[in-house]
Amino acid sequence: MTSTLAPTSLSITDLRLSIGGSAILRGVTLAIRPNTVFCLMGRNGVGKSTTLKALMGLLPADSGSIDFNGARIEKTPTAVRARMGLGYVPQGREIFPHLTVHENLFIGTRAQGIKPDAAEIDRVYTLFPIIKEFLKRKGGMLSGGQQQQLAIARSLLTRPKLLILDEPTEGIQPNIIDQIGEAIRMLRAEGNMSILLVEQYLDFCKELGDDFAILERGAVAASGEMSALTDDIVKEFLTV
Repeated sequence: MTSTLAPTSLSITDLRLSIGGSAILRGVTLAIRPNTVFCLMGRNGVGKSTTLKALMGLLPADSGSIDFNGARIEKTPTAVRARMGLGYVPQGREIFPHLTVHENLFIGTRAQGIKPDAAEIDRVYTLFPIIKEFLKRKGGMLSGGQQQQLAIARSLLTRPKLLILDEPTEGIQPNIIDQIGEAIRMLRAEGNMSILLVEQYLDFCKELGDDFAILERGAVAASGEMSALTDDIVKEFLTV
């Protein structure tokens, strides 16, 4: 019997997580289709970043399952998840301020034993030209937006199958937001990865996203294709 279910690159089922006895995730369930941009949305404090940390294994889930390209990974160590193709750009970017841009750019590939070829390196320079200009500059000397571009480029060189971006537009100047948005469009057009985007900038999500889920009190309150994100849903779950 042929399944009618759409293929997924990632599925999270009934994910529950508590910190200090407080329930943060209360049964999060979502599925990301291959080669799409999935926007995880919600007000502050509803569990978006916690979901990403649980997905990466940085926080241990109490229960639930995570399936990545057909493999159960909820008990897999973080480093192994990264080698399997989860590329994570955390909120705050975590650039090493005293290392050069060049050293920051390749630190992830060295950790994973990956040797990017010239085409892969040229690709990130094409996506983010400022990186090539500043290779010898210390990471801490870059603006917040430039650091964000560097963090995304660093993750791309590890050849992710799912690129996970946590609030990439937070505190970023508008022209760099546009550049990051254009880079996401280009990556989606290549058709080689899915992108999980945690974002509060609604217009950014509407322009780039294929599908969405909205968290409320640690659970999914609404989800679907981006065209189903109505003004009523926005008013109920996203308007502050």
